[in-house]
Amino acid sequence: MVYEAVRNSPEFQKDFRLSGQITEAAVSSMSNIAEGFSRRSNKEFIQYLFISKSSATEVQSESYVALDQRYISKDTFEKIYNQAEKVSKLDSGFITYLLKKGNKTQ
Repeated sequence: MVYEAVRNSPEFQKDFRLSGQITEAAVSSMSNIAEGFSRRSNKEFIQYLFISKSSATEVQSESYVALDQRYISKDTFEKIYNQAEKVSKLDSGFITYLLKKGNKTQ
């Protein structure tokens, strides 16, 4: 969604700093989930899920800037914002699950 929003707005494309930041944050969110999954412990995985969550929040913040600059429509903003919110909530749920799993006695 983020790449499509940038691709569809010549003004957004010209704002190299913002378009770079928002695309990097979107990719970072996904990449940190994958990288954390490859770690050997739930503790490390949880750290990467927190980073993913932070990157999703960054996408939301930068989406506000893109909206304010009229690079994206309100509809596009809401789609990106809501998807980032979904990712953040999934990260949080997974973190909660892993923390509970780690606290169980075996």
